[in-house]
Amino acid sequence: MSRDLSNQVIPRHLAIIMDGNGRWAQQRGLPRIAGHQEGVQTVKRTIKDCAEIGIQILTLYTFSTENWSRPKVEVDFLMRLADEYTMQELPNLQRNRVRLQLMGDREGLPTSLLGTLEKAALQTKKNSRLILNLALNYGGRAEIVNAMKAIIMDQQRGNLDVSEIDETTFSQYLYCQNIPDVDLVLRTGGEWRLSNFLLWRSANAIFWCMPVLWPDFQKEHLQESIAIYAKQTTGYNDGA
Repeated sequence: MSRDLSNQVIPRHLAIIMDGNGRWAQQRGLPRIAGHQEGVQTVKRTIKDCAEIGIQILTLYTFSTENWSRPKVEVDFLMRLADEYTMQELPNLQRNRVRLQLMGDREGLPTSLLGTLEKAALQTKKNSRLILNLALNYGGRAEIVNAMKAIIMDQQRGNLDVSEIDETTFSQYLYCQNIPDVDLVLRTGGEWRLSNFLLWRSANAIFWCMPVLWPDFQKEHLQESIAIYAKQTTGYNDGA
């Protein structure tokens, strides 16, 4: 059932842990890759829904640094899927004025995928309706460690004084440094944990988990999570 969000506070930055693709496929007697394929369709719907609702920044946990431990066949498929999705969706991103950014460590990603992502990022960089961050080869601890390494290098080169280092300065060394902190972290699949996702930027975020598996995630689930966010941030109660 659709909710009226016109009188509710909308999170500026929504981050989603898209969990449950594998379980969705297994429940149907399908290979795990079928769940990932269906999950891509959910990504397409969710980007469109977020733009329509008025969310300004959407970060999707696409592939974690821990995911490299999965079977090589599955990892290779996920890399190809990300490449194909980006190429196929570029016209839609342009049409919906979505700006795409890669959030993660480029080292280790296939050259073809990096080229596709960089092309899409360049072509969409002037779009301003929604910023879409693909957290690909992403790990929250690795992000913080890499930021510290960059800060140390700048300090050694004389580009940064230790006295200048504060939380604001540190944030400028994170991936996609010019985006604000997360307001709402939403996880599908029913597991109540962050899984090494956006550890710095989620310090003050509201965390909400729902049992629905990612391929089954619909607009009403997005609206439900936003209603929870509004209630937590403003005490708003819609009578539900």
